Amino acid sequence: MVKSSLLGVVVAAVIGGSIGVYAQAPAAAQPAEQTEFKPNDYGDAATWLCRPGRTGDACDVDLTTTVVNPNGTMKVEKWAPDPKAAIDCFYVYPTISTDPGRNSDMTADPAEKNVILQQFARFASHCRPFAPMYRQITLRGLTQRLAAGGASVPFETGVQYTDVRDAWKAYLKNDNQGRGFVLVGHSQGAYILEELIKSEIDGKPIQKQMVGAYLLGATLLTPKGQRVGGQFKLVPLCRKPGEIGCVVNFSSFRSNLPPPANSLFGRSDDPAMSGSCTNPVTFGSGSAPLKAYLSGNGKTIVNTIAVKPWAKDKTVDTPFVSVPGLLSAQCKTNDVATYLEITVNSDSNDPRVDDITGDLAIGGKPNPMWGLHLIDVNLVMGNLLDNVAAQAKEYRARR
Repeated sequence: MVKSSLLGVVVAAVIGGSIGVYAQAPAAAQPAEQTEFKPNDYGDAATWLCRPGRTGDACDVDLTTTVVNPNGTMKVEKWAPDPKAAIDCFYVYPTISTDPGRNSDMTADPAEKNVILQQFARFASHCRPFAPMYRQITLRGLTQRLAAGGASVPFETGVQYTDVRDAWKAYLKNDNQGRGFVLVGHSQGAYILEELIKSEIDGKPIQKQMVGAYLLGATLLTPKGQRVGGQFKLVPLCRKPGEIGCVVNFSSFRSNLPPPANSLFGRSDDPAMSGSCTNPVTFGSGSAPLKAYLSGNGKTIVNTIAVKPWAKDKTVDTPFVSVPGLLSAQCKTNDVATYLEITVNSDSNDPRVDDITGDLAIGGKPNPMWGLHLIDVNLVMGNLLDNVAAQAKEYRARR
């Protein structure tokens, strides 16, 4: 979890300098923190960013991709949802809200719509998409909480958790109808899903319907050398492609910027426990190429970073870019954390770009404690989708 010593980098790094707006405003100008919240009605379609078959919602977006090959040639890859998908995906988004309060409102702003575009809409090629809005801790709220205390930010408690739990229960009551489901969450969303699995799924009858869970950009603790027995009693880490009922968890760091002593992810204060890493390609040891879907214009989940041309004398005008062979990943453990190491396999002699953007930076330099948090999901999107497809096939075969 994020600690109070990180104040001064959290919002500045994430939103590219607007710390002046949030952290330097006089105390009297800060909105009072709301402590009582009425439950949301998740039977109301307006409380959902994505639901199956809706036109015009956050998942009804253009995901066309330009594939940029090492030799500089390009081709366009189209995308379409599968309206007959046999399983469901339930997604909880990370900390992205720029609302002025400590908890976000229930209005879908550009921030919520962008994170769906970056992290979730593409899952609709393999499952029916469900993405509730929730009153998350905002970027401002994160900063204020860090300034006030010293304890970890409680993403997994409070209204942000109860909203997601209520949405989950509404989904089970009104939509699930015995279908298999995949849980997808990143950062704050992943921590909330950890608590949801622990409290509502692990060891309960509904666990048999869990096709898989993708808890990304968050720390999940397990006993060292074990697949299960830490935060979950019965739900294990995935250890082979297509395995169902298990969890994929990792946080990504560049190979030349491994987790430092103050890393935010993959650490454990208990010597008997360890952070987790599931390589979404190999599901074991060794390095393998990633199927990344990166923003064509440098968007991340919270900001936009200037990108170099993807290939010499070529332009890209699609929302996303794929760069086969440029990126590879393997799980690593250093003396601080367990993490997914991302290697950029650049070749200065070919016309394709030699690096990617996406680092959370301060003063133009990557902040190592965050790793590649802003693009955790983009880096592995194609690999996640391949595994969801394999899991769906295995789940149907067992029914």
